Formats: sequence, C-alpha cells, structure tokens
Amino acid sequence: MNPEHLSELSAKPNPFYLKATQLQPVDRRHFLGLLALTCGWTMVSAAEAEKKGKGGKGKSGAGDDQSRARGPSFQGEYVLPEALAEFSRLSVVLGRASDKTVTLSLLAAEAMEAVIELGTTPGKYARKIGPLTLPKGEPVEVVVDKLTANTEYFYRLQSRFLKASGGAFTARPECRFATQRAPGSSFIFTIQGDSHPERPQSSHPDLYARTLQAAAAERPDFHICIGDDFSVDKVRTVSPAALAQPYLLQRPFLGLIGQQAGVFLMNGNHEQGSLFNYQQTDERRDVAVGVQKARNRLFPTVGPDGFYTGCDETLKDVGPLKTYCAWTWGDALFVILDNYWHSPTLVDSGFGEKAKASKGDEKKNRDWWGITIGDAQYQWFKRTLETSKAKYKFVFAHHVLGSGRGGVDEADLYEWGGQGKRGEGTFKEKRPGWDLPIHQLMVKHKVNVFFQGHDHLYCQQEKDGVIYQEVPMPSDHGYIAYNEDRYQSGKKLPSSGYLRVSVAPQQTKVDYVRCFLPKDETKDARHGMVAHTYEVKPRSA
Repeated sequence: MNPEHLSELSAKPNPFYLKATQLQPVDRRHFLGLLALTCGWTMVSAAEAEKKGKGGKGKSGAGDDQSRARGPSFQGEYVLPEALAEFSRLSVVLGRASDKTVTLSLLAAEAMEAVIELGTTPGKYARKIGPLTLPKGEPVEVVVDKLTANTEYFYRLQSRFLKASGGAFTARPECRFATQRAPGSSFIFTIQGDSHPERPQSSHPDLYARTLQAAAAERPDFHICIGDDFSVDKVRTVSPAALAQPYLLQRPFLGLIGQQAGVFLMNGNHEQGSLFNYQQTDERRDVAVGVQKARNRLFPTVGPDGFYTGCDETLKDVGPLKTYCAWTWGDALFVILDNYWHSPTLVDSGFGEKAKASKGDEKKNRDWWGITIGDAQYQWFKRTLETSKAKYKFVFAHHVLGSGRGGVDEADLYEWGGQGKRGEGTFKEKRPGWDLPIHQLMVKHKVNVFFQGHDHLYCQQEKDGVIYQEVPMPSDHGYIAYNEDRYQSGKKLPSSGYLRVSVAPQQTKVDYVRCFLPKDETKDARHGMVAHTYEVKPRSA
C-alpha cells in the first residue's frame, strides 16, 4: 500500500461515525427516541440493562446485536481520549515474542526518528537500538534479538519528528515485555472479546481505552483478541485503503496494551477474511485479500518460525496466510484456531449486497457439515495436542463452529461434536480421516479451557472436564449480556471488561475484570472489580 495512503488513513477518524455537530439540531432525548423508532431499538438505562442482563434472542446462525442495542449510541469520532492522543501519533505493538527475540511494530502519523533503550533492570538501559527512521504512515518492524529466555526486559522509546531533526528526543514512559517463560514460572495473560468499534450503540472509545489501560496494568506477557475487532461490514467502496481502515483505527487502541504485551489477533466472522470469500470472483475476493494483507502488514502477526507452529500456507495475492498457531509458555500450551480461512463453505455472515440478498436463504439452507476448520488445520491441531507435555492446555477460537450461538449448548454438533442437529449425516461419513470430533479431541488430550467470543457476554460452562469460556466485550457502554438465552447453563454476566488469566504451576486463576465509564460507576459497579473468578488445576503430566 502507498505510504501516503496509510498516513492519510492513520490520521483520519473512523468513517463509520459522525461528529455530533454533523447531526441535525435535536435534543438528546428526541434523538434517542428517533433512533428507537427508526431502528427498532429498545432504550433503557445502563442500570436497567445491568439488572436485566438480557440482549435479545440470539437465534442460531449469523445473528448480531445491531438491532438489539439497549443503550444510547455513541456520537462523535472513534478516537482515543485527548489525554492519550500521543498513542495516535506513534503506536507501538509488540508481537512474536520467543525465547530469544521480540518484534516491535512502530507506526507514526508523521515522519519521525526513534531510539529504543533496553535493559533488564528498570531505569537502566545497557543496549540502544537506533536511531530508526519511521516514515509517515508506514509501519516499521524492529526485531530485537540476542535476548535471554525467561527474562523480563524494560525499555524506553524516545522519538522526535523528522522536521525537528536536531531537536531533543522525547521519552515515553518505560514499558516492559517478557521472553518465553520456563516451566514452573508464573505469568499473566489477558483476553478481550469482540470490540466492534463500528457499532456506536455497543462500543464506546473511552470505555475501550479504559479497559485496555486496566488490562495493561496487569503487566501481562501477552494479550489475545478473540475476533470481530476489525469489521469491514460498513465498507461501501472496496479498496486496499478502505479495508485497512479498521486495522489503522485499532492501532492506537491496541498500542495501549501492545506496547508491553505481545498482541495476538484472531479472525472473527466480521473481519470477512475467509476462504469462501477468497474463492469468489467478485468483490468478496478482493475483501478477503485486502483484510488479510492489512492485518499482516499493520500488526506483527505470527507464522511458523521454529518457535511458533501453525499455518504454513501461502495464497496468491495474500502471501503467507498466518492464521492458526500454537506455542508453549511456562507450563501452558496455547493453541489459536481459525474458523474462517479454511472453510470453502460460508461460515457465518457474508459481505456486501449479494450477502444481504441471500441472507435468509443462507441461514435456512446452511450446510453445517460444510463448515470446517479444514483437514490440514485439524491434523495439525491433533498433533499439537497429542505431542504436548504442558500441564495446561488452552485453546482459542472465535466460536464453536465459527457460527451459531452458545458454548457447550453447541458443542455436540457437526464436526465439533459429531452429531447433526436432526440426525443428518455421521461424523465418520462427513469427516473421513479424522479420529475424533473437535470436542472429543480436546477431552482426550485434557484441554483445560476453550476460550471463545462472538456472543458478547461473559459465560463460564463446563462439558466433560473442558471449561467453555465465553469472553465479554471490552467496550459495551450499555453493559449487556447479549445472547444469554443461548446459554442454558453456567455463570452468566454482562459486559464490559476483560479476562485476566494468572498461570502458576499448581493452579491457574481466571478472573473476569469489569470495566465502566466513570459516569456509570456505583458502589456495586466499580471499574476494575472482579465480577467472577475460578481456579483451573493442571490436567496433564
């Protein structure tokens, strides 16, 4: 992509939003009433929503929350709060941390110079990298090598605008990162659900930033995004620049935590990166190519490199696909699955006018056995689980089957559980060469927790010893438990917040940390409070 285009986009607000001044003059009460009448939304207060905790009927298939919003729409540009504007001018996202290296991705809105100072003691920097030239709007990846395993590093970034060359560098606050933890070590990682910044009724930029800052304060080794963070559903003109916009929008936000915790990205259905789209001959192919190229260019995504294993497939016009991956950290195995890039059948929501025209037919006539993670990903997943000696095994995907609603409620179905909903087909017939359905494979190899998103609430369930953990939204200022009727068991709570997972040799603790805007806090709803917690014991020797 042309650097000028990137720089223009990086400085441009999200086109999905309008400033309040662009709206017709109307008082807030009247405005919300018009929204309710026009869109069919039910408007209640955050307190009422919290109490009720319901987000509408989550029907099977490609449903979403857009028509069931319960809170007022956010008005204005989806940008960082003014106090954090520096992270829009220069964002830093870490990735691909290993035992010996880490990659820093730097993206500057204006041409800059930067120096990285690095050491193993806070405030003492024995190593200097740079000066580095950061072109306007062009991401620059810096691979920091010759690191020591099982070590926490501290670094300081200093920068200045090139037009002020010769002037003093300005130092950012010190940040940290860790290299691969040794067995027996303790560490923290964090997880966020579907941030959906394109939805003003269920995503507030100030709350999103507040959530990411709270997660960063945990000093996690890495942060996992479960998908639906880079929706292109509202893109009307398909071009590389337009498809890169959601990724550029997220850079400063994810930089709040990514400057000191490696960020792992996962595809959700709204990213529209899928094999089904790629195989089309119309604009959907351009979408699939554009979004995956933007992802791999603008974030330090993971591919098989000797430390990480995973997808080694290369596609024309995309390059290395870099979808599913696995790695070991301390006593834990981490496995990220991709629901979309390996299924020739449409998995969930489609893209564009053709998708709208056929939406009803696609849901009614959906080939659920056709939805698949693919033979290559399945066999890799099987080998990864059966060869791991880790005490803990954590598996992540956007959702069971990548579609539908629910956790254990869907885990018996199709390639995930081996059963057709109405008895159609058999697992052996539909998946020749597969030993077991995915759920049974996780049971056999003692997976501790399967983490998923898609449904926009917190819910912890268990089936056959495997915990199914639905991850809440980080930015929902309506504080809703969407789709809770699709979860017939388990502990259910509304958004917003993130998961903090504390891994230790004898036990792992999972905490749901709630996040609120200051105006919405009460004595019973405090920003940073732990709303639910549970312990996970090792299941593998």
